[in-house]
Amino acid sequence: MKFKQALELGASVRKGETGSTVVFASRFTKSESDGHGNEVDREIPFLKAYSVFNIEQIDGLPDRYYEQLVPLLDRVERIDQADRFFRNTGAVIRHGGSQAYYAPVSDHIQMPPFETFRDATGYVATLSHEATHWTAHPARVGRVLSRYAKDKSERAREELIAELGSCFLCADLGIAPELEPRPDHASYLQSWLHVLSDDKRAIFQAAAHAQRAVALLHGLQTAARDEWEAA
Repeated sequence: MKFKQALELGASVRKGETGSTVVFASRFTKSESDGHGNEVDREIPFLKAYSVFNIEQIDGLPDRYYEQLVPLLDRVERIDQADRFFRNTGAVIRHGGSQAYYAPVSDHIQMPPFETFRDATGYVATLSHEATHWTAHPARVGRVLSRYAKDKSERAREELIAELGSCFLCADLGIAPELEPRPDHASYLQSWLHVLSDDKRAIFQAAAHAQRAVALLHGLQTAARDEWEAA
């Protein structure tokens, strides 16, 4: 919460604590003349930054802000949960070769064999990345990938979406991977920096796309559960 919000609750941020910046993205509607004497509504997007503090940095908050955390599943249970999650999406996942990718033409995810990963969490993180790409299909969220192979900027944007989607999914699944650097990471970072320097809104747009992708993957869990119960 913000410093002022803590004060309004009778609490206070501890001396010496540093806030974290968060950004609120939304839009408002403004009426404007179209030059022909008509009033038209135009949606204007905006961003607003705030400095916020975690409850652990604040003293004196009401008890309801200090709820008992739900114990995390153990490591084996978390990996089993991830396996179920991706199985419930209905995505075609094939194993073989040394590269991980999503193939739009055949609409399948290709993964290297499980045993080639350093650990199970690394496998899940990589699969989360490719599953985010998988959501781009027109029958799902419909991100356009037609320029992916030809346009470095478009490729960088899609890879940023997939990487953010992987982060969101791993957080949802309670998995914190420690990935080994991959040869393509340096080129990804360079292309992301180029895109972000050219378009200040790119990170917010990518995060919004990633959130839609993750929401769809979560929605497929409900569909799979309903289908299982009906059977």
